[in-house]
Amino acid sequence: MQQKELGYFVNRVYIFFGLLILALSACAPAEPALILATTTSTQDSGLLDVLVPMFEQETGYKVQTIAVGTGAALKMGEEGNADVLLVHAPSSEKALMDAGFGKDRFLVMHNDFVIVGPAADPAGIKGMAVLEAYKAIAAAGAPFVTRGDDSGTHKAELALWKKAELDPTTFSPDFYISTGQGMGASLLIANEKGAYIFTDRATYLANRDNLRLVILVEGDKALLNVYHVITVNPEKWPKVNYDGAIAFARFLTDPETQKVIGQFGVDQFGQPLFTPDADKTDADLGL
Repeated sequence: MQQKELGYFVNRVYIFFGLLILALSACAPAEPALILATTTSTQDSGLLDVLVPMFEQETGYKVQTIAVGTGAALKMGEEGNADVLLVHAPSSEKALMDAGFGKDRFLVMHNDFVIVGPAADPAGIKGMAVLEAYKAIAAAGAPFVTRGDDSGTHKAELALWKKAELDPTTFSPDFYISTGQGMGASLLIANEKGAYIFTDRATYLANRDNLRLVILVEGDKALLNVYHVITVNPEKWPKVNYDGAIAFARFLTDPETQKVIGQFGVDQFGQPLFTPDADKTDADLGL
């Protein structure tokens, strides 16, 4: 190649890469760091291990995931310490929105809660409705593990004790065992103690190979477990990354992502762990 031709070729290469860098810069978010506060159940199930890398690759955002109980995640939103929330405690979520700390709230998906326990089933709850199962466990004084962490799962569990007209604060600590930990860790503790536990189905299935516990109560309408994504209100907290938050919310509710959510778990467990709901309303789910 002659020197003139080589110079022309090199200039073309420089121009190409210069344009490529400009294009990538134009696509890159101005503020790429995004803080997601979410529940331990979405983390323990493995769903976020699939969705977060997809979002990062598509958008250029870098997500810092903080998996805590829903109560703690909502508190982070209330205090402006997170940009976006993925949570599952509808009544508490509505309170956050009513107080003005959340800007947008979208329905994402649902799964369900179940009660699992030892196959011997000392309280004889297999096949019962959930409130009757609670009463039978209490009457038998059989050990029951609770997360005790103000998570969405803990809130749902306590709401059902109340509907069963039982007060777990009066139970013996040998019977009602509080872990203060996430769902995966609490399942392992229940397994060690041969106890009953209220859990979301996804986390149970994701941990099933390490457990001797079996599903004993399921299918009750009261066991629906619904997830919403909430953007933190920049009018309350101007420094939050609202552009990133709304991008993540739109990603979760996008039809292609919803397909991924609907297929998650099928290959490993033979059944989906979540049902996508972005095309539905809260009323459709009875909320």
